[in-house]
Amino acid sequence: MKHIYRLGSLILSASLMLFAACSGGGEKTDEDSAQTQAVAAPDSDASRITLTPVERGRGLAKTFNDSNRQQYVHAERLGIKPIEDLRGAYHTSRPIRHITSNPLYEVDELTHSMPYLVPEAAGLLEDVGRNFIDSLGKKGVKGYRIMVTSLLRTSATVKRLRRVNVNATDSSTHKFGTTFDISYVRFPENNPNRSMTQEQLKNTLGDVLFDLRNSHRCMVKYERKTGCFHVTVVR
Repeated sequence: MKHIYRLGSLILSASLMLFAACSGGGEKTDEDSAQTQAVAAPDSDASRITLTPVERGRGLAKTFNDSNRQQYVHAERLGIKPIEDLRGAYHTSRPIRHITSNPLYEVDELTHSMPYLVPEAAGLLEDVGRNFIDSLGKKGVKGYRIMVTSLLRTSATVKRLRRVNVNATDSSTHKFGTTFDISYVRFPENNPNRSMTQEQLKNTLGDVLFDLRNSHRCMVKYERKTGCFHVTVVR
């Protein structure tokens, strides 16, 4: 009888321990579940936020890779008939606007192009300059502008450029007045109230172009050797 009583006590103790373990396990599972939800929540929230390519770390070269063939279609549709030299700028098939430095952007000393664009491209350039300044302003930064390094090219300037730039091509979209280049290594300063690195300025410009490209305003090619964004208006 003693043996049977002892065996019964052992079975009862084991049952109580098993119940306690199961109850404790249930509380642990709930706690783990809460922790899992807490960890998962930020990921869930982040998935609803649209990040720029720079923030995602995709890289500007991969993001802005619209080919010359793609850009050429829009340039030919919206642009002027290519001209041979400066005299042709006074008799273009479509109106063109004279592009000069202003509070939104600075025009570089042009050696292989002329300061003219069709109205759509001129408006796009203004929006790029304005949005760049606004984007910096949201970060508490003032005093920087974008630098325009190339605009309308003639057959003669393209021919000269090909002697010094291997990327230059006879089928350049610059000949239509629809395309401009913006430097990503030079940003004119006018008493900036906060210092920014060249990389930060480049990425901010990349974000601006990304938004405009997503809005179907332009096509963009990231040029490594010439240090610029090659931008063609599409509407």
